[in-house]
Amino acid sequence: MRILDRYIIRNFLGTFFLMVVLFCVVAVVFDVAENLERLIENGAPWSEVFGSYYVSFCLALGNMLSAFIVFLTILLFTSRLAQRSEIIAVLAGGISFQRLMRPYFMASTFLVLGSLLLAHVVLPLSNERKLDFEVEYVHKEFHIAEQHLYREIQPGTIVYFRSVNAGRAVGYRFVLEQWQGDKLEEKWTASKAKWLPELDTWRISNVRRRTWNAAGEEQFEIQAVLDTALNMSIDDFGQRSQAMSTLGWSALQAAIDREKAKGSGAERLLQLESHTRTSNAFAIYVMALIGVSVASRRQRGGTGIHLLIGVVVGFVYVFSAKLMSVSATHAGIPPAVAAWTPNVLFGALGVFLYRRAPK
Repeated sequence: MRILDRYIIRNFLGTFFLMVVLFCVVAVVFDVAENLERLIENGAPWSEVFGSYYVSFCLALGNMLSAFIVFLTILLFTSRLAQRSEIIAVLAGGISFQRLMRPYFMASTFLVLGSLLLAHVVLPLSNERKLDFEVEYVHKEFHIAEQHLYREIQPGTIVYFRSVNAGRAVGYRFVLEQWQGDKLEEKWTASKAKWLPELDTWRISNVRRRTWNAAGEEQFEIQAVLDTALNMSIDDFGQRSQAMSTLGWSALQAAIDREKAKGSGAERLLQLESHTRTSNAFAIYVMALIGVSVASRRQRGGTGIHLLIGVVVGFVYVFSAKLMSVSATHAGIPPAVAAWTPNVLFGALGVFLYRRAPK
């Protein structure tokens, strides 16, 4: 049986990494074709283009698609075994289907651990370099959407934007808080803030200002438009150093704690990011279970039918994950529930298919 284990693990991992390379090559070709003119115009060093930027690009792509690629890998490899009646022969030899799945899950465990390491440690570092490269060489005017950016512009003064369009120099859902120690003294909220570089000021629209005096009495003021000088420019947010994708595990947890303390509500998106990084890795187990259970059946159409099933299941999984993500940010679903629900649902599907697999 050890020979069979090694055979399955070797072919599983070999096919997986080959498919990752193929996906990356195709994606890089399309990305180069789209950005080549801008890379040349902005004088991007080719050593950084292929030695740094596209390495980070491929790491992020491979990790994002890892569960789907695992699913396709198992369908390709296992369906060939099923069509050649090798699985039937193994089961007829007294080896249980549960025992047959062991090497698949041994290989999946290796990939899960690698995905967790990438998501929480490696990718935040590489994403920071990748984003810096994009800012400098890919698009001088860039757009940041739904990033929940924040910055302490001076001691005790914290600024927050729900989203920023740096190309238009506009930030949306603006919040400014002035703290004295652990006491909030002033808070501004506004629909948007536009940077006016010629005046070195910010034009803030629909401003609501709340202040508290020493006695704790609150004053409230509304202004349609307010032009004010702040110790920041649009470029401070355009650097994207606070983007969630660049925060490692400890930095992400610290950001969650800070947002909870401030009561801004922005911690929900950070919590969703944290849970999603982990749930994406464990989706490899789910897709492995579904893949083996489906591909072990010998049926008319063979590998082609299995691949069609794989594409359909993959799209449904991605759609459900996106739907839950949107629900978490707009419908109030807890981030942990949103991140893990697709795995729970498809895990239940995997158990159902496993019970119906050939024994």
